[in-house]
Amino acid sequence: MNTADHEGKQPGILAEFRNFLLRGNVVDLAVAVVIGAASATVVRSLVTDLITPLIGAIFGEPDFSAMSFQIGSAVFRYGNFLDAVIGFITVVAAIFFLVIKPTERLARLTGDTAQPDPTDVELLTEIRDLLKQRNP
Repeated sequence: MNTADHEGKQPGILAEFRNFLLRGNVVDLAVAVVIGAASATVVRSLVTDLITPLIGAIFGEPDFSAMSFQIGSAVFRYGNFLDAVIGFITVVAAIFFLVIKPTERLARLTGDTAQPDPTDVELLTEIRDLLKQRNP
């Protein structure tokens, strides 16, 4: 087959899939998912092995998972919930201090600040001017 036979044909499914995977945002998302999964173990250990015992030492309860109360026959195990909340706060704090703040600081240092989105009036004015140029 020569290349003239393929002119005008749509790319194959594999080529489309490759193009999809090579888009910047898909690759960035994949990297973020892998890093997030890898950091989950570290964050879990941080909460379980360091933060929870520290809070337990301060408040006198080293194992939150045993904390519960009972109403009738229903048992409410709020200790596990406290562990989950502590884990969530730890993840949010880590993202804020290790990703968001350094990124903002880097943007300030390099002068790479995002331009504010134009207002509705600015957009409408621009559209009006473009229409005037098309139809004098």
